[in-house]
Amino acid sequence: MVVGCARGTAPAGRAALPGRVESVQDDGEVIRVGVRCRTAGARCPGCGSWSGRVHGSYLRFPADLPVAGQRVVLRLRVRRFTCKDDSCGRRTFVEQVAGLTRRYSQRTERMRSLLAEVGLALAGRAGARLADVLGARVSRNTVLRLVDALPEPQPQIPRVIGVDEYAVRKGRVYGTVLVDVETRRPVDLLPDREAGTVAAWMTQRPGADPAGPSVRGRAAAGGLPAWPRSPCEGPRCSGR
Repeated sequence: MVVGCARGTAPAGRAALPGRVESVQDDGEVIRVGVRCRTAGARCPGCGSWSGRVHGSYLRFPADLPVAGQRVVLRLRVRRFTCKDDSCGRRTFVEQVAGLTRRYSQRTERMRSLLAEVGLALAGRAGARLADVLGARVSRNTVLRLVDALPEPQPQIPRVIGVDEYAVRKGRVYGTVLVDVETRRPVDLLPDREAGTVAAWMTQRPGADPAGPSVRGRAAAGGLPAWPRSPCEGPRCSGR
């Protein structure tokens, strides 16, 4: 079994060598896979300089995807290289296996992705219970941390916006909720219900059309710019 190691990090003329599985041990509860990375060197994450001068090595034990309900732990030997650039703030750095490891992580990238997807679907407590059934025992806080570490998705500008108010503190503090009328998903929460705040939000997102009689009324009163009338109009569109 061969594992790709540090793909794309070798300079021109140097092919990235694969990693090799050296041992597999199954004690009935945990499958331990010994892996060694055999690339000629690595690039410094600080300055980008290539280095093949080995300073030392040590073992990492990232958890990988379970197999048949059994936990899998890699016994990965990684090397620490010396940076050749004297102006770089890093004297040494540790090689990372592209697509498999990251700094300080106790899990492989695909294990992190699996747990994050479980967390997105079931949240913390239920996600942790499902992960335990699959053979990846984690706490609910870990599941939530992995979800929180995901990059923010780039939302598309909705074509028709439903505008309504919500109570932060009923009777005293109100904000504005914006909803994509076509997908019925919330888009944004504004800190108040002033027409100027909504107008500023709409100005930054050209192409969105507010729906709902209350918004039209504010536009007619001069609080908001006048948008063309949307084909989707009335209580059903505004969410009231």
